[in-house]
Amino acid sequence: MTVTETVISAPAISVRGLWKVFGPNAEKIIGTPFENLPRDELLAQTGCTAAVRDVSFDVAQGEVFVVMGLSGSGKSTLVRCLTRLIESTAGQVFIEGEDVLAASPSRLRELRRTEFSMVFQHFGLFPHRKVIDNIAYPLEIQGVKKDVRYARAEEVIQLVGLAGYANAYPEQLSGGMQQRVGLARALSVDPDVMFLDEPFSALDPLIRRDMQAEVIRLHRELGKTMVFITHDLAEAMKLGDRIAIMRDGAIVQMGTAMDLVMNPADAYVTDFLRDIPKSHVLTLDVIARPARADEAVSDVRLQGDTIIRDATSAIINAHGPVRVVSDGHDIGVVSSEDVLALIAGEHSPEMGD
Repeated sequence: MTVTETVISAPAISVRGLWKVFGPNAEKIIGTPFENLPRDELLAQTGCTAAVRDVSFDVAQGEVFVVMGLSGSGKSTLVRCLTRLIESTAGQVFIEGEDVLAASPSRLRELRRTEFSMVFQHFGLFPHRKVIDNIAYPLEIQGVKKDVRYARAEEVIQLVGLAGYANAYPEQLSGGMQQRVGLARALSVDPDVMFLDEPFSALDPLIRRDMQAEVIRLHRELGKTMVFITHDLAEAMKLGDRIAIMRDGAIVQMGTAMDLVMNPADAYVTDFLRDIPKSHVLTLDVIARPARADEAVSDVRLQGDTIIRDATSAIINAHGPVRVVSDGHDIGVVSSEDVLALIAGEHSPEMGD
């Protein structure tokens, strides 16, 4: 291989043509005109509900892929199909190159023990077991020796900020601390992929924010591939490298937060995103422009991939427009007036306020 060649790793997760239809003769819906019917009509004519409709996507190694949508959009059914907590009606799911839907029951158990872990809204902790025992449980069912599994549990306890709580019982912990135990338990087997299904939706807003920051920190330190399910748009924007928006079982748009905000696929996505301030998503390179002849440009230089919100203070305090750079080259300038115009546009009547 030459130095100019690029190695592209296989996706951690690859989903192709995935369907989940509930109801009589569900498999007969797929490939017929019935599959294109709206949900209400499909139910009326066939007695079936298509919870997941022909979903395909890839998740890169180390990516945080967020699936979001309103209640009933199919997002939780989707993640349960990926992990085979629910059996799909049709399609393929590859995790680390292995066809999960074709796995035998014994192989599926092995995959759940070693290759991927799941974290849910309801913590599912054993109330009669201490924190360290809850965390070590996945290793216990693998047959790992007690001293080895406890040593690993202690490592994960430190990692997720539970130091000092190893011998506490779940009922002695707050909701946020209990969810840390759930995260630690999922991490104890060092999985390649983590599935998180609305893990923080039952938490108070402040605790939820702390746990979001914890996921970001853990991802930065461990680089795990994550599929994160949420109905909360701000949470999706904060956590996701890419976001898939679901409606009536289908993915209606997929991309980065900036992709979605700048180029919504349809009126549904536009309305879905209407309350997200653009300054919280867009980067400086999006609004950078050539300097005008009458402008005294400051010496302040900011990277083009900086979120506008994070750069606002530096821009306002600079004596003149700041230089926006990418790969060491100036790509334009941004002034405080540019930022203020963007923020004003976010709150104008045409933005829906």
